Amino acid sequence: MESSRREIEVMANLLGSNDVQAEVNRAHFRKNNCLAINVIGSPGAGKTTLLEKTLPHFTLDLRVGVIEGDIFTSKDADRIAVHKIPVIQINTGGGCHLDSKMVSKVLPEFDWSSMDLMIIENVGNLVCPADFDLGEAFKVIVLSIVEGDDKPSKYPVIFRNAKAVVLNKMDFELLTDVNMETMRHDIRTINPGIEIFEVSCRNGNGLQAWTSWLRHEVEAYKEDKG
Repeated sequence: MESSRREIEVMANLLGSNDVQAEVNRAHFRKNNCLAINVIGSPGAGKTTLLEKTLPHFTLDLRVGVIEGDIFTSKDADRIAVHKIPVIQINTGGGCHLDSKMVSKVLPEFDWSSMDLMIIENVGNLVCPADFDLGEAFKVIVLSIVEGDDKPSKYPVIFRNAKAVVLNKMDFELLTDVNMETMRHDIRTINPGIEIFEVSCRNGNGLQAWTSWLRHEVEAYKEDKG
């Protein structure tokens, strides 16, 4: 019993410390009039692919930076760097999520005089990242429909805390047993106000709605902070 109490206290202290730094990060983004979003999803959900498909919609008129979170490699950052935008890799060395202190350490490496949108791609996980505020304006979930329609009900915390969910790999719908009505219903039950985008990064279907919404969020943020 005593051990459990200590674990709870350690976790509470850890989250408290993280939240303090998250507010510092958030103030930094506000000061520089840059919308920061935290992109979360399981390994293989298509987070990096979604970014690859999203970036060409913005590079002509929006200045975008990316922070890539991964356990060990720089493979995702290498893929993003092809698009000629500033990208920094954070390796957690085995950790299952980014935290606000990790993010704070790489912020000085960006030129904030030319930044409209900062995309933070978290480590592949639907559990731990839900608890750790990075200082972002909001969270976006990327969920591959092939993961199953039970995922929202099994991982409600992250869906409750997110502003949008991208249901990816819609081109596989007819090849799976996924019940889209169940998935949509469960997501809406957990978070009635969440935005839902049904996307196929493979064929491009649904990308326009997603990128238009994100562009509007950037513009609204800048107007609010301007």
